[in-house]
Amino acid sequence: MSNFTKQLIYIILTLFTLVAGYAYLRYAYKVTDSTPFTQEIVLIILGTLATIFITALLLNKQSAVEIEKEQSIKFLDLKAKTYERLLDILEEMSLLSSFSNTEITKLQFITHRLAIFSSPDVLEEYNAFLKTLKELSKDANLSDDMPELSEAIGKLTIRIRYDLLNESYVQKEYTRTQIDKLIVNNSDKLSSLKLK
Repeated sequence: MSNFTKQLIYIILTLFTLVAGYAYLRYAYKVTDSTPFTQEIVLIILGTLATIFITALLLNKQSAVEIEKEQSIKFLDLKAKTYERLLDILEEMSLLSSFSNTEITKLQFITHRLAIFSSPDVLEEYNAFLKTLKELSKDANLSDDMPELSEAIGKLTIRIRYDLLNESYVQKEYTRTQIDKLIVNNSDKLSSLKLK
C-alpha cells in the first residue's frame, strides 16, 4: 500500500471518528443530561482515538521523509564518487608520457556513469571537454598540452561543483531530448577518440 493511500485512510478514519463522535455526543448529551460522567468518558475516548490516528499519520509522513533523505544522501555520495573517479582518470592520463586505448576505455565507462548521475550542465561541459581532449590527444600525449587541458578540466570542475551543491550554473532548462542527445554525443566522442 502506498504512503498516499495510508495517509488517505488515516484521514478518512479520523474524520469518520470525529463525525461519529460528534453525532454520538449530541445524542448522549440529550439522553444523559443528568449524568455528566458518561459525557466525559465519551470525550476521553474520542480524544484518544483522534490522537492515535493523527499520530499514526504524522509518523507515516516522518518515515517517508527520512527514507527520501537517506536516498538523497546515497545518490549524492555515488555522484561524488563518480566525479572523483573521473578526475583521477584524467590525472592519470595527464601524467602518462603516452596513453593507450585502455585510458580511453576507462573514460568511456565513466561517461556511462555520468549519464546516470550528472546534471545536464555537467553533461554539456563534459561534451566540451571531450572535444578539447580529442583535439589534444591526436599524438596520444597530453604533457605538451597542459594549459589547454587544465582550462578544460577547470571548466568541468566548476560545473561538477555546482552540481554537487545542487545549484544551477546557468539558468537553462533542458528537455529530455536535449539530455539524451548530450549523453549520446559524449559516447560518440569517446568512440572516435580511440587510438589507431
